[in-house]
Amino acid sequence: MKKFLLALTALLLLGLAGTGWYLYPVLWAPAVPSSLPRPDFIIHRGMSVTQIADSLQQQAFIRNRNHFLLAAQLTGWGNQLKAGKYEIAPALTHVDLLRLFRSGKVAQVRVTLPEGKTAEDFAGLVQQALQIDQAAFLKLVEDSSFAHRLGVAAPRLEGYLYPNTYQFHWGATAAEVVTVLVQELQRRLDDSLQAQVRASGMTLHQVMTLASIVEGEAVIDSERATIAAVYRNRLRRGILLQADPTIQYAVPGPPRRLLFKDLEIDSPYNTYRYAGLPPGPVNNPGIKSIRAVLNPAPVQYIYFVAAGDGSHRFSYTLDQHLQAKRDFDRVRAQVRREQRAKQKAQ
Repeated sequence: MKKFLLALTALLLLGLAGTGWYLYPVLWAPAVPSSLPRPDFIIHRGMSVTQIADSLQQQAFIRNRNHFLLAAQLTGWGNQLKAGKYEIAPALTHVDLLRLFRSGKVAQVRVTLPEGKTAEDFAGLVQQALQIDQAAFLKLVEDSSFAHRLGVAAPRLEGYLYPNTYQFHWGATAAEVVTVLVQELQRRLDDSLQAQVRASGMTLHQVMTLASIVEGEAVIDSERATIAAVYRNRLRRGILLQADPTIQYAVPGPPRRLLFKDLEIDSPYNTYRYAGLPPGPVNNPGIKSIRAVLNPAPVQYIYFVAAGDGSHRFSYTLDQHLQAKRDFDRVRAQVRREQRAKQKAQ
């Protein structure tokens, strides 16, 4: 009997050793190589555990898909893996990977949305960074009921998407991203600015519309308040705004140099033809342009034109303005001559 028990114990120990030897590469051995071609792995929505295993092996995150699948079966976590973008550290085990994918602790993605860009521009940047469909993003921007749910008294959200650098979790939806952008603008429009809006005699929508025009014109920060003053002076006097950013918005396609024929386009955004402000913002302005509209410079200029170096020349009279335009045309012609000479020399 004693010999039988000893033999049985030996068999059990051998069995345990064999099982441990078999399971070691499945559960406890490092599965992820010590050096990776890149750190990020994406689980797309709807992927099965088998598809995840295949993708991990194809992208060289693991060496043996079958070991990953066995680990998923043994842990019971195969149906609990969440979609998202994950940062994979070297030398993780299969269990470590499963635990990470089960946690849903997806990577954070940094997205920079610059001032003066349109919702369409933002949609492209968001799609590139987060793989959010542009059409879905823009559909929300154009949805008046969605705007009203976010507390925006406007028919669309162009102009209300605050430009900034954001951290989003990979897998964020279009609605989540748009909501964050709008709420950031609302946070920036604190009680002090809201009081200034009320004191301005303008609605918030009018302020945001004019701020977008200032954003489209200004290159130098110190000129924002003066540019805002010019437009407010023209509005007060009933003079056409004749703002090029509104034409750029009305012209299909990416921004380009405007032509005289563009000034004739029949659009409510054409401030060369229609008096007052356009129906809404023509881009998404930053806080500096909003403040400039609410605190315009104490000047009576009603004209300005580019000087060729990013700055502008401001004028009180049409004669002064036309002279400034002639000066700018000479600068532009000289630049063209220099560019042609440079091209010939190459």
